[in-house]
Amino acid sequence: MSDLFPPVSGNVDWWQSLPAVQRVVSDLLAAELAQARPGRAAPALPWPGGLEFVRDLGADSLELLGMGTALAEALHLDRAEIDARLLARPCLDDWVAAARAGLCGGGMPLTFRTSGSSGSPKRCTHALALLWQETVALAGLLPGRRRILSLVPSHHIYGFLFTVLVPRALGIEDVLDLRSATPATVLREARPGDLIVAHPGWWEQAARLAPRFAGDVTGTSSTAPCPAPLARELADAGLRLLQVYGSSETAGVGWRFAADDAFGLLPYWSRTDSEGELARSLPDGGTVRYPLQDKLAWEDLRRFRPLGRIDGAVQVGGVNVFPAYVAEVLCMHPGVAQASVRLMRPDEGRRLKAFVVPADGSGEAQHEALHAALLAWCAERLSTPERPAAISFGERLPRQASGKPADWIIDT
Repeated sequence: MSDLFPPVSGNVDWWQSLPAVQRVVSDLLAAELAQARPGRAAPALPWPGGLEFVRDLGADSLELLGMGTALAEALHLDRAEIDARLLARPCLDDWVAAARAGLCGGGMPLTFRTSGSSGSPKRCTHALALLWQETVALAGLLPGRRRILSLVPSHHIYGFLFTVLVPRALGIEDVLDLRSATPATVLREARPGDLIVAHPGWWEQAARLAPRFAGDVTGTSSTAPCPAPLARELADAGLRLLQVYGSSETAGVGWRFAADDAFGLLPYWSRTDSEGELARSLPDGGTVRYPLQDKLAWEDLRRFRPLGRIDGAVQVGGVNVFPAYVAEVLCMHPGVAQASVRLMRPDEGRRLKAFVVPADGSGEAQHEALHAALLAWCAERLSTPERPAAISFGERLPRQASGKPADWIIDT
């Protein structure tokens, strides 16, 4: 391993940490419950250990069943064995205890669900040994960290790596879940030796406060591309920002600290003779090939720049169109700072829709003028199926709590 990735010590038995298991189980159950009852808010995370799902959350039998299934699926627990414990005692403390008991045999893989921001959500299963292989490499890039300030859910792969496994690799006991705190509070809390684990949407909000980071504060960003101007602004404010490139399917693939640098491959990845694949060296000496989710432009054998999804096409009127390309065309207009484009939901229609962040943050009257200008702009540059049939405006692009792009309701 090169000097960039010095060896680290640590213990992969993450279930030995009660706070870590509490965070993972709480986040997983909260996400499952939110999916089962859209529009109904649950108590803010982190949940207290004594939380009872029926008494405090009003969970019914079907919701409990779904929560138990999600827990067994994600942590690969023996469903037949834990069913009785989970349903008989629907309390967070008991479910955490059941999860720890089921994991104590060691070596269980973990299953993460994608957000579905680029299609239907799917399950991605990773062996614990491979997650630990990545953790050791990432921890080697983060020497001297003493605390972790978490702004991400721990049941997603990015959050699990950085708030559950990385602390074990670095011997960090203080992991603060600050998702319910404002960016201003987090910035005041940060001190030398901290690692702030966040996503581009959170970093964008933090940068609006014109922060000045104390010396030796490091941040991480993943789940979505971090715009280069934002990364430069944070660097100018004194933050050392580690950007991690990867996906739920591959886990981490590359890293960089400087906004304008190419990403470097993590040490166990290598190029293959296929442009659509990477090879991963396994801890046991074997090699596995993984299909890429994005197109990569290679600068040499170890450095690359992502160019976007390999197949981001959707069908409009029987024609393949690419929302990412349409968003690029919208961003060429001088009145547009950012844009997101996606296919309408079935109840909205069968065309593309766009969400635009105006360059000048203008009001409603200016939005009407920009709307008309963008319709003309698209008519000159895009085919009929490519033209968004609805354009919404806002101060920032819609994002999920994880920082990934989110859907929005079109303006009427």
